[in-house]
Amino acid sequence: MKVSSAGSSSSAPVAHNAVPPPPTAAATRSSRIAPHSHIKGLGLNPEGFAIPDSAGFVGQSSAREACGVVVDLVKSRKFSGRALLLVGPPGTGKTALALAIAQELGAKVPFCPMVGSEVYSTEVKKTEVLAEAFRRAIGLRIKETKEVYEGEVTELTPTESENPLSGYGKTVSHVVVGLKTVRGTKQLRLDPSIYEAILKEKIQVGDVIYVEANTGAVKRVGRSDAYASSYDLESETYVPLPKGDVHKRKELVQDVTLGDLDAANARPQGGQDIMSVMGSLVKSGRTEITEKLRREVNRVVKGYVDQGVAEVVPGVVFIDEVHMLDIECFTYLNSLLESQMAPTVIFATNRGKALVRGTTDIYSPHGIPLDMLDRCLIVRTEPYNKEAISKVLQLRANIEGLKLGDGVLDRLATRGADSSLRYALQLLTPASILASIAGRKEIQLEDIDEMGELFLDSKTSSSIIRQHQGGEA
Repeated sequence: MKVSSAGSSSSAPVAHNAVPPPPTAAATRSSRIAPHSHIKGLGLNPEGFAIPDSAGFVGQSSAREACGVVVDLVKSRKFSGRALLLVGPPGTGKTALALAIAQELGAKVPFCPMVGSEVYSTEVKKTEVLAEAFRRAIGLRIKETKEVYEGEVTELTPTESENPLSGYGKTVSHVVVGLKTVRGTKQLRLDPSIYEAILKEKIQVGDVIYVEANTGAVKRVGRSDAYASSYDLESETYVPLPKGDVHKRKELVQDVTLGDLDAANARPQGGQDIMSVMGSLVKSGRTEITEKLRREVNRVVKGYVDQGVAEVVPGVVFIDEVHMLDIECFTYLNSLLESQMAPTVIFATNRGKALVRGTTDIYSPHGIPLDMLDRCLIVRTEPYNKEAISKVLQLRANIEGLKLGDGVLDRLATRGADSSLRYALQLLTPASILASIAGRKEIQLEDIDEMGELFLDSKTSSSIIRQHQGGEA
């Protein structure tokens, strides 16, 4: 890395760490970017009781309180060798509960969701898919002390020169970056490769960044809180002006998973000749990792932990539709649960008594063998009543900015109670499109009725098929 100090000056400390003003309503407006992005935790009070309609949850008080007990067991390291089984009808919040448990365990705790049918791959063995999921759910927090340049960007000026390889156009020869801290400012002259990293991170004047002196790696920490009064359309993370000098030694924390380390060591870089390049292009995307490699990675990780350089962070593996696993997978899961570095395991199913896959005569509760059921704490999720469905619908309408007319919420809640919560939720956005086409800003009853005619629920569609089959008979 070519870093040279083009100029340095001292300045008096400036109060850049003032408390920002309270956020406006526009800045704090909720945005739904994924089905469970509104879940912020289990919503329990300090005594462990569920707070009504809290942390994105509506209802399911008993299940949330039970999951809170599981979180305490995991934190006290008394849940090893066991698993949590969430049982309930579709659309009752099983996935949301699993995600909330991971969030209660910590912000940086890995969460690895999968579906039982994912194990049936044509590329790798079933047990390998399960092993990869477990390894991805075990985090490794690495702490390193590095020499960095850190501060708020005050100047970002690329300098162009004639391209020596071509008579056309120009190329960036270097970039001048000005950094400011509480104790002073410094101007750095960086090479073009670092400028490419700056463009990739979308860094601009006013951002707080650090540049590693040895590698030239650039990291954007956030926006300086001196700009906190001007809110942009996108939410920003505002950070105070760094203390100390621009050039300093800083402790950096990097979070990876054992799955990342396995994959990095299983795919060594080949040669630069044309045959090596073509071979890497046609090679399968998934590589089966040997147990020998995993033992070697574990040995190196143990060395880092013993030296105090790294810390193991067990995460959460969530296997939905666990009844889709077969007897071979359950046998392998028993051994994985007993391993020294096992994550928290959560299963979910909506089946009652069912045949264990891979057998012809073994029926068991939830399609899970009895030896695995003995390891599970079972938590039930209950179907939502009309009142709870009404609250969920109102919450979703508020998050998505939809206005509901008189009687619309009650009509949708009734349909959800007769069919399912998911069906009622799915009618919201299409109904808003109909309302906008009609020139209205809020959804009316006629929009809901038309949606009910266009999109059927499962009970109505199945009854129509049965009537049709009866007529043919």
